[in-house]
Amino acid sequence: MGDFVGLLAEVVPPPPSTIPAWQWIMTVVGVGLFFAVEIGFAYFTRTGVIARATAKEAIRQPLYVLLLVIGVVLLGVNTILPFFSLGEDIKMLKDCGLATILISGLLLAIWTASTSIASEIEGKTAMTLLSKPITRQQFVLGKYVGILIGVQWLIIPLMMTMCLFVYYKVGYDAKERGIDIPTWFENGWLNPVRLMEVVQVLPGFVLMFFEIAVLTAVSVAISTRAPMIVNMSTCLAVFVVGHLTPVIVQAGVLKRMEILDFMAKLIATILPNLEYFNMSAAVATGQLIPPVYLLTAFGYSLVYGAAAVLLSFILFEDRDLA
Repeated sequence: MGDFVGLLAEVVPPPPSTIPAWQWIMTVVGVGLFFAVEIGFAYFTRTGVIARATAKEAIRQPLYVLLLVIGVVLLGVNTILPFFSLGEDIKMLKDCGLATILISGLLLAIWTASTSIASEIEGKTAMTLLSKPITRQQFVLGKYVGILIGVQWLIIPLMMTMCLFVYYKVGYDAKERGIDIPTWFENGWLNPVRLMEVVQVLPGFVLMFFEIAVLTAVSVAISTRAPMIVNMSTCLAVFVVGHLTPVIVQAGVLKRMEILDFMAKLIATILPNLEYFNMSAAVATGQLIPPVYLLTAFGYSLVYGAAAVLLSFILFEDRDLA
């Protein structure tokens, strides 16, 4: 056992005890409060009726099942196939798994926004719905929240599957190296070395949801005025440029050109900086993302998402539905 611990010392993330206990407590309380507010909004408000209907629509469409199946298959394949990464297969599994789930969630969110908003506007279905005592703001907000709820029901099973595969992968790689460790349990408890690898990747799912929430708000705003092709193309561009924002700003500073520097900062101001939600560096270094950072990322996603939803209110307010 001592040889095994020494071998994995470089890849095992720091124990949660290095982070103050109050931060973990606040994280658990924050997650619980988030779901409580979501349930209260969905079941005890008029807008929640639209949100529940949109979430059911997202889950019932064939794309949901397709993304769920493909996601599980890719996670399984990444677990079994070697990456030839010189002992870094677990980190590669985490990185590829998070990317797989992120892309799946984004595809479902953008597709649902286009079919649920743009298609309803073009098909005159939205006009029928708005003839009831529902305002345009409630319509847009309900659609947005409903899309996020539908995405949650895609992320949660994929998250559980990935955590299971990460837990298994630690033992699988150890056995490939000729080291024997308990398969699943140790003295009646979950194996601590494997469990730490799972704990290290959990904040990635939270950051992933924040990123999807930001891009979904952008997609909803575009859907009020543009069809699906324009929506998906624009969101793809925002996704790529959003992850390159720090590089663009740095290039503008290094080139020492005022025009380039101004344009870089303008892009960084208008478009979201999606690198806030990227935990690839933490996975590569085996570090545990502190809950305080999650709170900061939540604040950023909340502010930008609210601005995008407000923009969708403005764009949809004078949209002719007849």
